[in-house]
Amino acid sequence: MNEAEPKVPSRWIAHLDMDAFYASVELLRYPELRGKPVVVGGRRAHAPKTLPDGSRRFALLHDYAGRGVITTATYEARAFGVHSGMGLMKAAALAPDAALLPADFDQYRKYSKLFKAAVRAIAPQIENRGIDEIYIDLTDLAPADDMGDAEPHSGIRDIAMRIKSSVHKATGLTCSIGVSPNKLLSKLCSELEKPNGLTIITMADVPGRIWPLPASKINGIGPKASEKLASLGIKTIGELAAGDEVWLKQNFGANYGAWLHRVAHGRDERPVVTHSEPKSISRETTFERDLHARHDREELGKLFTRLCEQLASDLQRKGYAAKTIGVKLRFDDFRIVTRVLTADTWIQDAAGIRHWAGRALKKAPLEQKLRLLGVRAENLCVADALPREDVDQEQHDQLTLGLFKVP
Repeated sequence: MNEAEPKVPSRWIAHLDMDAFYASVELLRYPELRGKPVVVGGRRAHAPKTLPDGSRRFALLHDYAGRGVITTATYEARAFGVHSGMGLMKAAALAPDAALLPADFDQYRKYSKLFKAAVRAIAPQIENRGIDEIYIDLTDLAPADDMGDAEPHSGIRDIAMRIKSSVHKATGLTCSIGVSPNKLLSKLCSELEKPNGLTIITMADVPGRIWPLPASKINGIGPKASEKLASLGIKTIGELAAGDEVWLKQNFGANYGAWLHRVAHGRDERPVVTHSEPKSISRETTFERDLHARHDREELGKLFTRLCEQLASDLQRKGYAAKTIGVKLRFDDFRIVTRVLTADTWIQDAAGIRHWAGRALKKAPLEQKLRLLGVRAENLCVADALPREDVDQEQHDQLTLGLFKVP
């Protein structure tokens, strides 16, 4: 380790990752699938069918035909080599008898709120990192005797076990937790003993526990960087740590090279950020079938309006208004197009969003069929902080209340 690296940690940071989250939520609903390979990512048509005798019949992966991708998979399915982001047709060749379920994001959001509330009741310093993972600052909860390298760190272990037990009691789901002096190491070690794992390390453990791992395990070292490192003879984090910092800067640039050297030695000073203002709020939907703006005008218009209503509800619930409204389109060839417009007033209602999103949509090419449509609010401001504007009410009504059809 670097001689300048302190031996005694000044912080205890945990990374909590729910185990195969989407799939695990589905297993609560379909317990008969426990212990079997299950893939989540089908369409609503792949929902289980209830038979006359009360049993359920599940769609199987080998019957799938289409271009969908896996959202997640149980650990039993992962054993066959399938993983999130893989095409369902490709996965069918690896695990043909795996059950196929459609994603239900309303349920996933519900269980996400439940597990985060359970954690917050014990350790309130939480940083949201997505629907199924959080960072937790446990420093203030840790006994003074635990602030060092000496085992067994029983106090911090007890706190982590309480969190795991509380999450399971609130949701029926398991999670894996990594605890270390910083976010970088905690995220790495939360993966070491999945599922239902708990790993606690200090800086003294880095050579034995972290350096043998592939360099690609570090969040921020992507496929291109991994390929270049491998070409230079570096495959593990330990080999990266052994690399000279000047040499790394010469090969990867000053900033990224310095970062590679720092993280390879397990150094990370980032704080747990308990609150941050969102830069944007969006809603989008992938269609059951490809839709054309002209031939499927009525259906597309209803979906468009519903997205605007959902986005307005999100803005109002979170207390924001937006100045910029945009649309996102994904065509049948997977090409993505976005268009945005900035309004001359703050917008929070569905009609106003519908108006400006409709105007943005008119600026997009609509000759091809669409796979996905999204609506986005940017340039946000806390609604209570908005200045009062002297706006003529009739002009305001004309601006925000007129619904425009999808072109």
